[in-house]
Amino acid sequence: MADPNKIRPTLKALINHPHARPNTTPAPAKIRNVYHRIAREARERQYGERPWITLAAAATFTLNSPSSLVSLHSVASSATPLLTPLAVAELIREVGLKCISFNGIPRTINCLGAFKESLDINPWAKNLANQPTRGVSPENLPGVKQRGVDLWTSVYTPFHQKLYEKLGTSHPDLPVHILNSHYGPLLADPSDKDVPERKKLGYVGRNLTSVVAVACLRAQTGVGPQVLSHVYGLRKGIAQGLHEQEFAELGGQEGGADRRGIERLAGDEGCEWLLNSVDSIARAIGGNFAAWRQEAIADEDLDEGVVLDGEVDESRGLSEEEKNEGIARESKL
Repeated sequence: MADPNKIRPTLKALINHPHARPNTTPAPAKIRNVYHRIAREARERQYGERPWITLAAAATFTLNSPSSLVSLHSVASSATPLLTPLAVAELIREVGLKCISFNGIPRTINCLGAFKESLDINPWAKNLANQPTRGVSPENLPGVKQRGVDLWTSVYTPFHQKLYEKLGTSHPDLPVHILNSHYGPLLADPSDKDVPERKKLGYVGRNLTSVVAVACLRAQTGVGPQVLSHVYGLRKGIAQGLHEQEFAELGGQEGGADRRGIERLAGDEGCEWLLNSVDSIARAIGGNFAAWRQEAIADEDLDEGVVLDGEVDESRGLSEEEKNEGIARESKL
């Protein structure tokens, strides 16, 4: 048997072939201008500081550009006098962690690792949080599960139970995994007794988590129904008054401005601005979430009268009218 720790050069070359885009995305030359404009518009529209940093960070994590995160940190630190560079860094890191639920683990690993390395040259970096707060134990498991259920209910009410059951028909463990691996231990915040004061610098509460969801999913493309669900989720969080406590915990002038800002952001005009801001970041960095270029099917994948894997093309022999009727019928399912 071949040595499992060694691979042939041709396999390694294929893994890293440019067509598979194996590397993170470099920061475009003018990404700072984009972040500056978003910061300025957020200030003019009074959307608060943390909301715009949150949407910009979530979009940038999704687009797999850690070097752009460095630019975002620089812009946000200079454009937000109420937030220290340490607080901005903690906020960006916490956003990146929650991006796992929408983008998957690898992009967060790559982006957080490179982002942390870029921060280490700063004297204040030694004060970055270094103790975990989301460990699950027999003692805290009931609380973790309940926080997940509470968040799920808040986002999807009054359809939370119906949605849970519908997801279960796709796969019985799908809703179980979503609630017990994402909503409970990750998207819902740990209890106060598990979070030291310093950790609260990166606090991403109920409504900022909805901003993370909207920004990630919008930047991905192809998941419009989920974008819509989380836009509603943001609006419901405000209607339920959950932002009052969320930003009261920050205290002072900063908390009050962000509380009022997230209220405005949840309105129609605010949500349009949120989506347009994400789009501007995606246009600058470049969409790359599963961004394969469509090409003609290779000859070896074609066989007359047969589709891939030997599946018979059932449309052969049908009239155009019959084909169109079938397409229309399927679109209603």
